[in-house]
Amino acid sequence: MTVAHQAHSFPRALAGTGPAPSAGFSLPELLLVAALLGILASIALPSGQGALARMRVEAASRSLMLEIDRQRDRALRQGRSVVLHLGGGDGLLEQTAAAHGGVEVHHNLPGALRFSANGLLIDGGTVVVTSPATPLRRCLVWSLPLGVLRLGQYGADPAAGPSSGHCQADPIL
Repeated sequence: MTVAHQAHSFPRALAGTGPAPSAGFSLPELLLVAALLGILASIALPSGQGALARMRVEAASRSLMLEIDRQRDRALRQGRSVVLHLGGGDGLLEQTAAAHGGVEVHHNLPGALRFSANGLLIDGGTVVVTSPATPLRRCLVWSLPLGVLRLGQYGADPAAGPSSGHCQADPIL
C-alpha cells in the first residue's frame, strides 16, 4: 500500500461511509435500567431501615445490660458500694440513646442505680428501648431484692410509663 493510497483511504474512513460499530447502550435501554434500579431501591430501602432500627434497639438494650453487669462486678471486686448515674444529661441512659442514634429510652428508674458491696442492686425498675422505625420494644427489668436482671419484649405503650408486668419473655432470646 502506498502513502498516497493511505491518505486517500483515511478521509473516507472519517466520513463514515462504512458501518459503525456499536458505541454502547441506547437511551431507552438506559432509561429502562434506571427505572428498574429505582423500583428495586424503593422496595429494599424500607426493609433495610427497619432492620437497622431493630439492630440499634438490640444493641442499645444489650449495652445497658452490659454496663449494669460491669458495675455489679466492680462493686464485688472493690468490696464497696458503687453508684451508676443514669440521668442528668451525661448519665448512662442519655449516653446509650446518643450512641445508638434513633432509639428512645423510657424508664421508671431513679437518677442512679446503687450496688451494695456484695454486688446486690439496691434500686430496681424497668427500662424500655424503642425506635419509631421498628415495632420491636426491648425491655430490661431489675427485680429486687437480689437485683435479677432480665431482658424481654415489651407488650404495651412505653410512653404510658414502663411497668415490669408488660415485659414478657422473648422466645428469640
